[in-house]
Amino acid sequence: MTSEVQVLMMTAAGAGFIHTVLGPDHYLPFILIGKARKWNLSKVLLLTLVCGIGHIIGSLVLGVVGVFMGIGLDKLEFVESVRGSIAAWALIAFGLVYAIWGLRKALKNKSHSHTHFHSDGTLHHHTHNHINSHSHVHESTDSKRITPWVLFIIFVLGPCEVLIPLLMYPAAQYSLSGVLQVTLVFGITTIVTMLGVVLVSSYGIQFIPTKKLGLYTHFIAGIMVFMSGVAIQVLGI
Repeated sequence: MTSEVQVLMMTAAGAGFIHTVLGPDHYLPFILIGKARKWNLSKVLLLTLVCGIGHIIGSLVLGVVGVFMGIGLDKLEFVESVRGSIAAWALIAFGLVYAIWGLRKALKNKSHSHTHFHSDGTLHHHTHNHINSHSHVHESTDSKRITPWVLFIIFVLGPCEVLIPLLMYPAAQYSLSGVLQVTLVFGITTIVTMLGVVLVSSYGIQFIPTKKLGLYTHFIAGIMVFMSGVAIQVLGI
């Protein structure tokens, strides 16, 4: 291992950590939606791991193709920027749709009372909500199945912006093993950072009182995911 590759590996570790921490899309969706859906921590971490692997593989494939086919860096960066824009808009759309679904669910589940007069003149009150009054088992099951897949697809689309220009191309000047080592360090650092932030945040959020939020946890989670997508698209973080 040359000293240049060692430097690139240290750069890869730092870049993987910083780009993950500064990108709220790397952890907010798992923390907030996991909390709203009351997923156990192991499920949240597993989904984070799978999405993180997909996130790295997407840029890795593009970078490897670019390195070994001699595609210009400017062209690869253009493709990455397009992928990043698509992923950001997908996150925005997902957050908005999820928020609307959460608000609709909350309003349906909101209890309200009805007054009835019986034939004997008795006045009767009863309280109910539309969730319990009608069957929504299939709707709930379908949404639980769809959500992880949507997040996975978004993460596969989402590029690792620093991987190709800062790591893979310089490493390619030295050796194939250098490319693999630098990419492996970057990928492991990114995924471990994602898991660490999600783990600490998911554990800490348990101590935050959310009873006052009541039925609106899904709506709030959707809005926060929507805002993180907007931040990525507008601020480029």
